[in-house]
Amino acid sequence: MTLLLILSVSTAMLLVWAGFTLGSQLLVDYRQRFTADTTFNLRELYMVADPVKLYALNLVLLLLATMMVWLMTGSAILGVVSAVALGFLPWFAFNLLKKRRMELIEQQLPDTLQLFAGAVRAGLSLVGAIRQITSELPLPISQEFQLMLREQRLGVSLDDSLENLTHRVPIQAINLMASAMRIANETGGSLAESLERAAHTLRSQHAMERKIRALTAQGKMQAWVVGLLPLGLLVILSKMEPQAMGMLWTTRIGWGAIALVLMLEFFGIWFIRKIVAIDV
Repeated sequence: MTLLLILSVSTAMLLVWAGFTLGSQLLVDYRQRFTADTTFNLRELYMVADPVKLYALNLVLLLLATMMVWLMTGSAILGVVSAVALGFLPWFAFNLLKKRRMELIEQQLPDTLQLFAGAVRAGLSLVGAIRQITSELPLPISQEFQLMLREQRLGVSLDDSLENLTHRVPIQAINLMASAMRIANETGGSLAESLERAAHTLRSQHAMERKIRALTAQGKMQAWVVGLLPLGLLVILSKMEPQAMGMLWTTRIGWGAIALVLMLEFFGIWFIRKIVAIDV
């Protein structure tokens, strides 16, 4: 009996030690990956922040969210699931910031090209026009052209700096601008006219996109209404019939039903938004 007790205690201690070691290694790997990805994303967004502090803040939020879900539902599994879901929150946040930045650059580009065309008509070269106009441009498009000027000072050719710009800002408007500048620079055509035509084309495209966005706004709103309606009913029924609805949070069948509902909700919203998304 004593030997069995010793073996049980030793096995439990070994499992605890293995779990602690594995958890520590996973935490170290997560920290390295998080700081590396955050450093890269902050550099792309021209933002200054300490990745280590952001990691600590993210870890605190994950622990608080896990504890709150656990206390509210009484299920440790749902707490872990919520922590895993919130672990993707920084990725979604950075992607949203990048998307907003690209949209701002795309909106600012027609006016920027018009300014460049005016400077070229005044007798400046393309590099001289960029150097003179960049300080007057709003953020974030001015950051990209300032980096382009720094590359020019370091000896990078115009074609290479334009190629780097298209890689940093992978949108169709920047590709159109870079193509117009390359063609005018190589063939000796009228650069001012090329820039004005590119600006006019981009303005027409933006007007069409705004019109399409207005026409499809109702369909996109319906996707969110239809998607959030079952969740609202779930909250109402949980208040009206807490004993019956409690099985969703405390049994495996309930967890499976919640997972199925969430999966169907995700694909339903995704399909509706894909249907109403029209690419110009």
